[in-house]
Amino acid sequence: MWCGAGAGRRGCVVERSYVVTGGGRGVGRAVVERLAGDGAHVVAVEMDGAALEWMGGHPARERLAGVVGDAGDEAVAERAADRAGERGPLAGWVNNAAVFRDASVHSSSAREVLELIGLNLAPAVAGCAVAVRRFLEQGGTGAVVNVSSHQAQRAVPGCVPYVTAKAGIEGLTRALAVEYGARGVRVNAVALGSIATERYAAFLAGRSAAEAASVEEEMGRLHPVGRVGTVREVAGAVAFLLSEEAGFINGATVPVDGGRGVLARDPESHDAPGAG
Repeated sequence: MWCGAGAGRRGCVVERSYVVTGGGRGVGRAVVERLAGDGAHVVAVEMDGAALEWMGGHPARERLAGVVGDAGDEAVAERAADRAGERGPLAGWVNNAAVFRDASVHSSSAREVLELIGLNLAPAVAGCAVAVRRFLEQGGTGAVVNVSSHQAQRAVPGCVPYVTAKAGIEGLTRALAVEYGARGVRVNAVALGSIATERYAAFLAGRSAAEAASVEEEMGRLHPVGRVGTVREVAGAVAFLLSEEAGFINGATVPVDGGRGVLARDPESHDAPGAG
């Protein structure tokens, strides 16, 4: 707790810190900026140090720190926790780091598929392990949010490793919530639909105007809200799950997908009443 000179109890500010993996770009950066904007200290973990260069010119730069390394490496996770702990008690951990590489079992070896599963599952396991230990050392209060995908429940062809890893992350979320909930540690997940990240923008930019328009139209059909999501919308959901306001939410996977996960589009589907 920090108190300004002569501030009295009402002028005291409870310092808190968070770790966000994959925090340099896209959803991860949006989460970092949201938490820092709320007054917290945030440590972002990134494999690519260049992805953290924006921090130097950010208005909240005094509350930001970066750790370069593999989020799936427990030693890197420990280093991030140490940096966060220097700035205030660790209040939450967001496992967002992901690798978008896939394979099919008919064309890749089982070893390759398992390695790709590990690239997406290991960061969540390492992050959860370090976060839970630190929370327990502090007396057992803290929250973890794991970033999953609609694909964990509705698989996309050709994405076996990613789908499997995300399903594993949701299982990990439930298991840890049950094991540590009574000790003050909450673990939840967000299952994302398609989000307008830099990766999504690059995907559209690599196509003709007509092709990009077709992709956008299809994305609108896949998401009942009629569009892809924004990184700020995801950050808002994550910030809520980390907050005390979500104190009775534990072991949940919250869809942040515009309804994509509940949409049943198939050849037998009928037009909505009044459509057509």
